[in-house]
Amino acid sequence: MIERETLRRAFRDRYGREPRLFRAPGRVNLIGEHTDYNGGFVLPMAIDRETVVAAAPRQDRWVRVFSLDLHKEGDFDLNSPGQPLRHLWLDYVEGVARELDRPAHLPGADLMILSDVPRGAGLSSSAALEVATGLALASLAGREIDKVELALTGQKAEHNFVGIKCGIMDQFVSALARAGHALLIDCRKLEATAVPFDTSAVVVVICDTNVRHQLASSEYNTRRLECERGVELLREGLPEIKDLRDVNLGELARYESLLPEVIRKRCRHVVSENERTLAATEALRADNLVEFGRLMNQSHQSLRDDYEVSCRELDLLVELALQCEGVLGSRMTGGGFGGSTVSLVHRDSLDEFKKAVSWRYEKELNIPPTIYTPMPGDGAKEFGLQSP
Repeated sequence: MIERETLRRAFRDRYGREPRLFRAPGRVNLIGEHTDYNGGFVLPMAIDRETVVAAAPRQDRWVRVFSLDLHKEGDFDLNSPGQPLRHLWLDYVEGVARELDRPAHLPGADLMILSDVPRGAGLSSSAALEVATGLALASLAGREIDKVELALTGQKAEHNFVGIKCGIMDQFVSALARAGHALLIDCRKLEATAVPFDTSAVVVVICDTNVRHQLASSEYNTRRLECERGVELLREGLPEIKDLRDVNLGELARYESLLPEVIRKRCRHVVSENERTLAATEALRADNLVEFGRLMNQSHQSLRDDYEVSCRELDLLVELALQCEGVLGSRMTGGGFGGSTVSLVHRDSLDEFKKAVSWRYEKELNIPPTIYTPMPGDGAKEFGLQSP
């Protein structure tokens, strides 16, 4: 967790004022990958790593930003047009500010950012930044912002200013998560149901490959286009469908001849993943973690073989995890092409799991993985000035 007093002190030293503090967590997706932008279902949880934004209002319309993580600064004038798609860290902050500024003028602000969500690990560091920034800027303007609106603002910023056509999952769970629960999100209806997640006997283990392949952003947008093409073709037999969420496996089998092979594989992943996610939610509610783990394993196989967003490093971490005693399930999490895996491990097997996976992975690839064991945490909020 971020040391908040360190951030307050740094803000006072730089800007000479006392800030308000706003935080939003990263997330790990337990199951339901690449289904959100297809109108489907996802089951993530917030993690106990966060982005904290210290903020104070200005009298003008300038937004000044300093990142303690990157030791970089930037600024922009809300009275002037923005320049999107610069591929800069500042794009996430400016994109959120400009989306919030559309319905009502924002005041300027001084912002300072500190985060312990690893970048590029598939744990939604960008969504945590967007949501924390949005909450800060709206609050400084005296504007009550609904958490769903907050999530949508972050998504619009990523679409319009960053250039990634992401789904809603990351921002939604960062804004609305609940401690001790996973969050079943209906990405079409924008509805979330908190699902109790008893971690007294099991641990959610994130293994970061520490590999980032450049394909991730471009292939993400390509997969989205492939799914949209699949819907267009399937409408010849299923004219009422809006998204792949509206198709079940039986219907897909009946009309798969309408689809080229690659598009068929993409659709098969999404349709089966939606069914797995709903089944996994019921398993979690019933505390049937063996079944939950089995569905996680199936999810990884589908992402690897049908959606083709895995990579050697992710596959190796999953393979090594499943060789360990006490592992119920393991899969890649996040967009793919690097990043992290998520595994469900019995608590009494955790130490041996960490030793075995770390040693074998580094021996094979000469890269040590980074291993996290998060607890399901809360979503975005403001800290009082006296918060620890």
